[in-house]
Amino acid sequence: MLSSEVGAYWEKNAPAWIALSRAGYDVYRDALNTPAFLQMLPDVGGLKGIDLGCGEGTNTRQIAIRGARMSAIDIAPSFIEAARAAERQDPQGVEYLIGNAAHLEFPDECFDFAVAFMSFMDMPDQTKALKEAHRVLVRGGFLQFSILHPCFVPPKRRTLRNSEGEVYAIEVADYFHRTNGDVETWSFGAAPEEERGRYAPFEVPRFHRTLSDWVGMIHEAGFQIESLHEPVADEETAKKYPEVADTRVTPLFLLLRVRKVSIT
Repeated sequence: MLSSEVGAYWEKNAPAWIALSRAGYDVYRDALNTPAFLQMLPDVGGLKGIDLGCGEGTNTRQIAIRGARMSAIDIAPSFIEAARAAERQDPQGVEYLIGNAAHLEFPDECFDFAVAFMSFMDMPDQTKALKEAHRVLVRGGFLQFSILHPCFVPPKRRTLRNSEGEVYAIEVADYFHRTNGDVETWSFGAAPEEERGRYAPFEVPRFHRTLSDWVGMIHEAGFQIESLHEPVADEETAKKYPEVADTRVTPLFLLLRVRKVSIT
């Protein structure tokens, strides 16, 4: 699948994604993934950064609030339009641009760091995107990104619950089946049925790679792995947001921070 085709899917998804996520229904993001990502993030105050696959800009703004001078790109114009609108309402100094992470229109070594919240696994050429991130980072700069955990969210995954509705196991299959744009259809489970009914389900092309694939791509791009984290909801969070209780059985996300140590 070409990047242009992927972009068309995300442009189609954008109106529903913006409305439902800003209404608070992206619980995995707001209650688990983003807090874990920000806790793992080094001090970025005064640094120049770029967000690769920024969506409607919620996470970009969280980093800008921490004192970073941010640029951000996304392949879907409607996401960028929504992010710019939020910037006009509450300026944080973020520059939002339509762009492709595999073909960054920035000069070499112009950013101190890069982030990517849940976007790399949706890109058809992850190796090229990683190499582009490496290119635009200064020597010693870092890239921190989150993805669906390749070991526990392969192409086939099923949540198993007991008679009381509690998650007790996750069934996975087809781990070694690398997908190249297989479209998955879903919506935010936390959204009430009447809210989900206002929109068509998301159609998301998947580009599943194994854990060893990811490690290989990271090193091929010239990075060294510095830190990784598998977020788990604590008991209090799981009780407040039952949707994320499955992360207490197996991780749903993998967070990595990698550092530029060579020139490729």
